Amino acid sequence: MFGLQDGIVSTTGVVVGISTGIDNKSVIVLAALVAVMVEASSMAAGQYSSEKAVHQMDKTGKHTDSLFVGAFIMFVAYLLGGMFSVIPTLIFNQPDARYIAIASSFVGLFVIGYLKGKIVEHKPWRSAIELFIIGSIATTVGIIVGHFLKV
Repeated sequence: MFGLQDGIVSTTGVVVGISTGIDNKSVIVLAALVAVMVEASSMAAGQYSSEKAVHQMDKTGKHTDSLFVGAFIMFVAYLLGGMFSVIPTLIFNQPDARYIAIASSFVGLFVIGYLKGKIVEHKPWRSAIELFIIGSIATTVGIIVGHFLKV
């Protein structure tokens, strides 16, 4: 859940910000792919390190889950989340790609938030709206930075 949500939010902010500041599709695609791969790797490493610390602190030996499986799941989840904005950028030209990336990311966040709420049995509509707002803030930051730092 965390990797998927963060993959959508972070990558959309990057893609939208870059595409607001520059029109060159090759540069936008390169930056988007570099960002999503680096961020997915970083998230996987963070997952591995965090879970390893939990294992090391656990003196009872109850934590026996695989550190590598957790890191792999985080990597894949983040990568999948990033595709919500990367795929429109690959397929469409600007500015349409930017708008489609924003729309697909917002829909993705809303659906993921709703499903999370259903799974944990706690206010699915509220969960959906919360993730939508989080994505909106990150996307807005990307647009503002891209707008003011145009090249």
